[in-house]
Amino acid sequence: MSTALVLTFAMILDAALGEPRWLWRRLPHPAVLMGRAVGWVDQHFNQGTLRRLKGIAAMVLLGAIAILSGWMLAWFGPLIEILIVAILLAQKSLVDHVRDVADALRLSLGDARHAVARIVGRDTATMTAPAIARGAIESAAENLSDGIIAPAFWFLIGGLPGLLLYKITNTADSMIGYRNERYEEFGWAAARLDDLLNVIPARLTALMIALSHGVTRALPDIAADARLHRSPNAGWPEAAMARALNVSLSGPRSYDGRMRDFPYVFDAGQKEIGAPQIDAACTALWRSWATALMATIAVAVVTGG
Repeated sequence: MSTALVLTFAMILDAALGEPRWLWRRLPHPAVLMGRAVGWVDQHFNQGTLRRLKGIAAMVLLGAIAILSGWMLAWFGPLIEILIVAILLAQKSLVDHVRDVADALRLSLGDARHAVARIVGRDTATMTAPAIARGAIESAAENLSDGIIAPAFWFLIGGLPGLLLYKITNTADSMIGYRNERYEEFGWAAARLDDLLNVIPARLTALMIALSHGVTRALPDIAADARLHRSPNAGWPEAAMARALNVSLSGPRSYDGRMRDFPYVFDAGQKEIGAPQIDAACTALWRSWATALMATIAVAVVTGG
C-alpha cells in the first residue's frame, strides 16, 4: 500500500474519530513522549558553554531516534501506519478547540479568554472580543499547517521516518525554540530546522485555503501579506485565511506583559470580528482539509495506490 493511500485512510480516520481520550487517559500520547524526550535533552544538554553546538547535537540525537523509530514501526505494516498517522494528525481536535472559543465568546469575555488561552501563547487577560477572534483564527490557520498539512506532506515524502522527524522537530521548536536568555543558543537548531521543514507545507497550506475558497487570484497579494508576518512560514496560512474570510489578522498583541505593535495581515479586512468569523474559520478548516484529501487521493491514483 502506497504512502498516499495510507495517508488517505489516516486522514479520514482522524477526521471521523479525533483524539480517543479514553485511550490517552491510560497511555501516554506520542506527543507527550516526544515532549518528555525534548525535556530530557533540555535538562541534560542545555547548560555550561557551547550551547548552540549542544543544541545541534541534541537535535541530531532526537532526529536519529525519530527516524529509527519510524523505520522500525513501518515494519508492522500499513494498518499500524494508518493508526500512527491518524494519531499524529490533528484535524478534528483542532476544529473542536477553535470552535470552543466561538462557543465561549457567545457566553462571556471571561469564558472566551480562558478558552483562547488554551491555543495561543500571547497574554489573554485583557483581550477584547475581536482580539480573541483573531487569536483563534490565527491559531486555526497556523495549526492547519503545522498539525495537518506539514505532517501529511512529510509522511508522503518520507513515510513514518519523515513524519516522526517532522513531529519531534516541531515539538522541540514549541518547547525550546525561543529567543530568550535560556534558549537563544540552545534552541537555535530546533527553530531553524522547524523553519526549514515548514517552508513547503506552509505555502501548500495557503494554496489549499485559496483553492477551497476561490481566492487563487489573490495569491500574489497573499504572498505579499505573508512577508509582513514575523514568522517566515506562519504568515502564509494566516494571509490566505485572512483573504478567505475577509478579516484582518495578526496586528498588535501582548506577550509577557509587553504590547507588541505587529502589522495587520490583510489590513483591508474586517477588524471588528467575533464568534461568526471563528465559525467561518472552522468551516474553512474542513474545506481546506477536503481539498488536501482530494489531492492525496489523486496522488494515490497516479502512483497506483
